[in-house]
Amino acid sequence: MYYQRYFKRPLDFLLSSMAIVGLSPVLIVIAWLVRVKIGSPVLFKQERPGLNEKIFSLYKFRTMTDAKGESGELLPDEARLTRFGELLRSTSLDELPELFNILFGDMSIVGPRPLLVKYLPLYDEHQKRRHAVRPGLSGLAQVNGRNAISWKEKFALDVQYVDEVTFFGDCKIIFQTIQKVLSREGINSAESATMEDFKGNESDGEKPFAYAESRE
Repeated sequence: MYYQRYFKRPLDFLLSSMAIVGLSPVLIVIAWLVRVKIGSPVLFKQERPGLNEKIFSLYKFRTMTDAKGESGELLPDEARLTRFGELLRSTSLDELPELFNILFGDMSIVGPRPLLVKYLPLYDEHQKRRHAVRPGLSGLAQVNGRNAISWKEKFALDVQYVDEVTFFGDCKIIFQTIQKVLSREGINSAESATMEDFKGNESDGEKPFAYAESRE
């Protein structure tokens, strides 16, 4: 409780500041490559619910083009996801701009992943508790299956994290995240290149989910 109340946010600020400074050359190179290979804007921006369901703007590196069909509508996600975009996702490098979300206090290094605003009315009372803490760059669900577990399992892990926030628990999740990223484990859904929408608990089966640029 003391860690979460008094130390977690200062540590987030300190570590995100250090990471931004240390990774600034990487951020600059990736931004340039996105601009050349995919186009502008370099950053993908989308509103997400944060602590106590407060809405904030989440930032990522863009991984999809704006390619449209003959009707003028955007092509399916799979058709717009570039090879370079796939590389960014598989290495989680597209997530690096979220360090600024952490710096500004919208997010934490560890916590439940921020999902879509449109899902807010679909959560039951237990699932809503995932918003009792700041959303994270990584979380308990991401190191326990990531994109290969069902929505039900994911939400259960999110709430478990809320109930068990500790310094050593966060450290463990950070190290496990590094291992997962290096091994590229659990990157893809078994059924889709992008995320299958959460449609509420009554329709929630055991389908896996996958984070996507347009819907995550």
